[in-house]
Amino acid sequence: MHAAVTATEYHLPAEVLSTESLTAEFPEWSVEKIEAKTGIRERHIAAPGECASDLAVAAARKLFEAGACQPAEIDYVLLCTQSPDYFLPTTACLVQDRLGIPTSAGALDFNLGCSGFVAGLGLAKGLVETGQAARVLLLTAETYSKFLNRRDKSVRTIFGDAAAATLVEAVDGGPAMGPFVYGTDGAGATNLIVPTGGLRCARSTETAVETEDESGNVRSRDNLFMDGGEIFNFTIRTIPKCVQDLLSRAHVAVEEVDLFVFHQANQYMLQHLRKRMKIPEDRFYIAMSHCGNTVSSTIPIALKHAVADGTLKPGQRVMVVGFGVGYSWAAALLRWAGR
Repeated sequence: MHAAVTATEYHLPAEVLSTESLTAEFPEWSVEKIEAKTGIRERHIAAPGECASDLAVAAARKLFEAGACQPAEIDYVLLCTQSPDYFLPTTACLVQDRLGIPTSAGALDFNLGCSGFVAGLGLAKGLVETGQAARVLLLTAETYSKFLNRRDKSVRTIFGDAAAATLVEAVDGGPAMGPFVYGTDGAGATNLIVPTGGLRCARSTETAVETEDESGNVRSRDNLFMDGGEIFNFTIRTIPKCVQDLLSRAHVAVEEVDLFVFHQANQYMLQHLRKRMKIPEDRFYIAMSHCGNTVSSTIPIALKHAVADGTLKPGQRVMVVGFGVGYSWAAALLRWAGR
């Protein structure tokens, strides 16, 4: 038996933040400028009392309602989030209870951002192919909006909240997931960070003091900070080699991959990567205009759209590549078995 992705669904919060709304707040940036750079028209924002577990549960229920499987059939819950409900208990445990998944199932959180979906696939594959689980529910859920300062246009134009639910299960036939390539460079940690709120630096009246940077963005140390230039440089430096390493490990050429689905960071970065790696546009999938950069959920959201519009079909080979906060990156080849 081999592990395969057999279904995926996603959920977006009800509140929508349009690019037009942002230009009303930041008149120095036009709709055309934001959309040209980011490729984003709308972002969905979690309500004040809406947390990662709420989004994850909603996505999982869509998966069950679609007939992929039932809660009683889940052997393990993996939840990727950097915005957990609590430091403890584990958010995956809360999700297990709310979904009615058996108490015999395992459940754990892992704190990883934009590479988290691909890393989660690797964890799920290990659980299935070592016989520890027959069906793994891989959840990705983020509410990054709760970390953003309303007056920081550099990040508010990009990030949206979302959750995705992906079923990884044992199937007959040949290998359907792998090989995998991973990478980590913690030296870049400070370029995408929420400096306070953990045990290293507690929040206080001092950390809540807001300052304005040279670009007019306002934030405090309690907010998310992203050095966009450094993140771009890291991505361009690292991801082409990551993709080439995966192709070499799998002994396949670019031409033998039916579809490339990268982390949907922003349109400018994605197109730059595509051109640099000479990937044909018709095999490079982008689906983020309706939801923005949803961190660990961008790849499964794009996969769902690719299936829905007929771009991705059963049996095709798809490469998924995640990269970002950490720094961390991960890539894998999948033989698509989903719906």
